[in-house]
Amino acid sequence: MSETLIRIGTTYIPVSNVELSCEWYVRKLGAECSYRDSDKVILNFANQSFFLVRSMNNQNSNFIDCYGKEHFSITFEVDGVSALETIHKNFRDKGIKVGEVENRGHAGRNFVFYDLDGNKFDVWSELSPTFKEEYKDKE
Repeated sequence: MSETLIRIGTTYIPVSNVELSCEWYVRKLGAECSYRDSDKVILNFANQSFFLVRSMNNQNSNFIDCYGKEHFSITFEVDGVSALETIHKNFRDKGIKVGEVENRGHAGRNFVFYDLDGNKFDVWSELSPTFKEEYKDKE
């Protein structure tokens, strides 16, 4: 048995209305709802469980970095620039608030998007080598 952290199993996202947020994540991102009550929803997508947790108003998972810019706390990965551009277009077509595709000076390209509560997420065009080796190459 290895005595190391293996993976992130669950991410918690603050939302003001679990019902509306659940519908948004299912409809816009293709998430699957596996549990729902008045205070939380459990969603499965992107190979992970996400808990949408009812929070106080005006809460989100963003933070301000050392340069005073709002920053995301989660980056989703897709398989290549072409996939990134397709998802970017699909998100725009679905009415999701998205930023422009960016070159941030490292491999691949990125864009950000926001949920109903202003939670900011990043999308990167590069799959991590470990994920690619363990999962993608076995498809």
